[in-house]
Amino acid sequence: MMQDARGAVVSVSRDDRHRFSKPVVPDIRLISGVGVEGDAHAGATTAHRYLVRKDPGRANLTQVHLLPAELFDDLAETGFTLAPGELGENVTTRGLDLLGLPLGTRLHLGADAVVQVTGMRNPCSLINGLQRGLMKTLIETDDAGRVTRRAGIMGIVVSGGTVTPGDPIRVELPAGDHLPLGMV
Repeated sequence: MMQDARGAVVSVSRDDRHRFSKPVVPDIRLISGVGVEGDAHAGATTAHRYLVRKDPGRANLTQVHLLPAELFDDLAETGFTLAPGELGENVTTRGLDLLGLPLGTRLHLGADAVVQVTGMRNPCSLINGLQRGLMKTLIETDDAGRVTRRAGIMGIVVSGGTVTPGDPIRVELPAGDHLPLGMV
């Protein structure tokens, strides 16, 4: 991916309760070190229910969930109908290979907000409650036995700001060796 790669925000979502899908809203406000204002997953320490049970003091590396709209296009070809926010993402994007970004990439959203990529989202079995068989399409194993997860990426807010649909996204790759994304 090129240093000057650009994409766009398609949709933004947030929910103040721990539900699987998040309602689409006109804009979201990102707060440095916290996440999406008014979202159940915001906080300096993890707010994800599963991760809190494992380690409640763990740093919150899942403040913002980003998902490419192109995934919805791909899933439609296999009979799934999904809309922004339904997979629990905060920011739906278009025009970027989110899963191909290296660890530590900074995504500049709109005029001020910056999200640093911390890893891939590990999709949970609740996805099948949304549409039966969906989980299997989001976690695939190729012929070489490599697992591919397509449920988006996670990040932390390093610079706050308001994000709205139509905002440009600029990619800033990290210096040095590029590390692949792991699970967070």
